[in-house]
Amino acid sequence: MLELSWRQVVGRRLARSHLLEPASRRRLVDVVRDVGLIQAQMLSAAELGIGIRLAQGTVDDVRSELYERRTLVKTWSIRGTLHLVPADELGLWAAAARGRTPYWESREWLAKHGLTANRFAAMRRAIADALDERCLTRAELADAVTERLGRAHNRLLSGWGELLHPSSVEGELCFGPPRGANVTFVRPDQWAGRWRLYDPEDARRAVLRRYLAAYGPAKPADFDRWSGFGRDEARRLFDELTDELEEVRIDRVRASLLRQDAGDFDAEPGGIRLLPQYDAYVIGFRPRDQLVPEPVKERVQSDPKGRYETVTGLSPLLVDGVVTGLWRRGKRGKRTTVDVEHVMPLPRGRRHELAAAVARVRDFSRLARRPAGVRPSSP
Repeated sequence: MLELSWRQVVGRRLARSHLLEPASRRRLVDVVRDVGLIQAQMLSAAELGIGIRLAQGTVDDVRSELYERRTLVKTWSIRGTLHLVPADELGLWAAAARGRTPYWESREWLAKHGLTANRFAAMRRAIADALDERCLTRAELADAVTERLGRAHNRLLSGWGELLHPSSVEGELCFGPPRGANVTFVRPDQWAGRWRLYDPEDARRAVLRRYLAAYGPAKPADFDRWSGFGRDEARRLFDELTDELEEVRIDRVRASLLRQDAGDFDAEPGGIRLLPQYDAYVIGFRPRDQLVPEPVKERVQSDPKGRYETVTGLSPLLVDGVVTGLWRRGKRGKRTTVDVEHVMPLPRGRRHELAAAVARVRDFSRLARRPAGVRPSSP
């Protein structure tokens, strides 16, 4: 059995997350693909999460891929959470999020929302019809659905999107370009034109392979927390991939790795990065004890958001793959400010690396030539 140290695992995860050697600008979409999507309930954090992984990219590059080239799409995905998804993989991630038995088919979910199966099916048809060749705000979509059904459902206006997530993973809805402060919705087949149907079983196996490639070695419980598929489902998927996996031991803890990756542990942990909230590296990293030392964990738990969302809801300072502090981005006039809080001492002689990381965040933020909405174009 292959014996590994946590230092080797951290080095590999940093390398696979493009946090050791930033990727070129032309690989922007592949970066999102490699890390297993970028969580995007805070779009500014998602943009920065891509930016720190690029050698030269700017916020405009990310927005161009989203709203002009349309190679990235914002939509609901795994964990029921908003993500940036490569347009050519929309069908893959949607099938994985949907699974064999969609949650919205349960009587409990339908009853919670005051719906029957027939009424919800009619609502989904109305949503798809309303978005045909149109780009609508949340309020406009709710009005259009009400007009088609002859009755209103106020939860269509919810910012949580409880009734819109099913349409997103069925290929009937995704986010379009913002219109001022309002989000908009479009049809993914018309907006990106890259929808392909996948079998949910095949899709979930592919997603497990993607997770292990980026964050392995891992155990089923790690994959469950990351994917939201459920404990039994995670265990089943690991069992189905037994022939592709190799068991390893990390400081006496057993975990699984894709057999093809068994020799890829040469990368040394290094670098200083300012990660945004909900960064892919933090979300994918398990167990967290190896990522967040006890003094930092105590500081995170003292923060109201950190107490509720753990370190994922805060912006961590990453030194050699480990969280040693926190940071905040702000504005002073037109200038972006970055305040760093060191919970653990910064290693001697590395202030220049920290200064470079701070400059990267400032440059990425200030180089935007246009607002995030770009223009409210039709699909």
